[in-house]
Amino acid sequence: MLGLSDRARVAGQLATDHPGLAWGMGRSYGDVGLNPGGLLWNTTALDRFIGFDEQQGLLRCEAGVLLRDIQRLCVPRGWMLPVVPGTQLVTVGGAIANDIHGKNHHLHGSFGDHVAAFSLARTDGSLARCVPGQPLFAATVGGLGLTGVIVEAEIRLRRVPGPWLCIETLPYRDLAQFFDLADASEAGWEHTVSWIDCLNRSGRGIFLRANPTDAGLREPPPRASRRVPFDPPVSLVNRLSLRPFNAVYHAMQRTRATRIEHYEQFFHPLDNLLEWNRIYGPRGFYQYQCALPRAAGKLGVQAMLETIASAGMGSFLAVLKTFGEREPLGMLSFARPGVTLALDFPNRGEHTEALFASLDAIVRETGGRLYPAKDARMPRELFEAGYPRLPEFLPHRDPGISSAMSRRLMGS
Repeated sequence: MLGLSDRARVAGQLATDHPGLAWGMGRSYGDVGLNPGGLLWNTTALDRFIGFDEQQGLLRCEAGVLLRDIQRLCVPRGWMLPVVPGTQLVTVGGAIANDIHGKNHHLHGSFGDHVAAFSLARTDGSLARCVPGQPLFAATVGGLGLTGVIVEAEIRLRRVPGPWLCIETLPYRDLAQFFDLADASEAGWEHTVSWIDCLNRSGRGIFLRANPTDAGLREPPPRASRRVPFDPPVSLVNRLSLRPFNAVYHAMQRTRATRIEHYEQFFHPLDNLLEWNRIYGPRGFYQYQCALPRAAGKLGVQAMLETIASAGMGSFLAVLKTFGEREPLGMLSFARPGVTLALDFPNRGEHTEALFASLDAIVRETGGRLYPAKDARMPRELFEAGYPRLPEFLPHRDPGISSAMSRRLMGS
């Protein structure tokens, strides 16, 4: 684990009279990684690989290591992270603190399910080694960085035949067919996800399912080479662009097809378009991601699609997928049994706020929750209702750590 010099270095940085917060790559869409008026402790310099057991697939590294760098080191050796989010440009510490999920929750759960241990520096100068089964471990996994600063972790990887995936694309006409496909795919497919046309009230979309494969190809992994070159004066995502885009995208994939694709292209398509967020213009965008219980999932998603269509707003980055029957490991972990819908909306001020209030009502009525890693505005009462283990979590908070989100949703 950390040597004495490292322990002193981390403890010294945390010893301050001002509330601090660990900060990695800044990829969270909301205010979970912001600390106005306080300190941000940049963890990206904690970027060392410490050890890798190639027989057991156990990786030890510092918390500032990027998921991308783990993959590029380990995939050629036959190992891969069991769970990855939509971007690989996040740190290990951020992945644990937000207990990220991927497209294979029904098989592999969330990121925290594969963490064997981590070291947690607290602002009182202590350094705790946390392992599964301990309350502090469960508080820190998905704990939004509020229990301390993760400085080192041990992660269990999984064997893979290579960097390639066999992907099947299937169009579906409505939500009922989506759920049929999701249920039928869980037994034989590791990864399942769908794009949904949120402007179409029926809920039509494109379902994708994938398995690792030994394709026998030896091409290098793709590298990000394109960049949005400028900030448009207004959002390019609007009523005029969304409907034709969704119609064309659906038409291009209206027949069933199979292809071989590199894992970076399938898992992280937006990583190949740098600064893609600039297409939303100077006012930016919000992402709204919710998880609904399976029993209320179909009706809840249908109600949300109706609400979005009635508001005259929409998202072309709309993702619908199911979660497996696995309870969350962390006290504040997001992923839960059911279905999750994620949508990006340009910031249109009061119009967007009014839409979110309507969507919040659906989430509340169905017993759902919003994803803190993507949130910048959920009401405190919705957070408390969606995360019933919050009272259990609060005693484990580090009093020297605070964020814009914690002050908004927890009062400090």
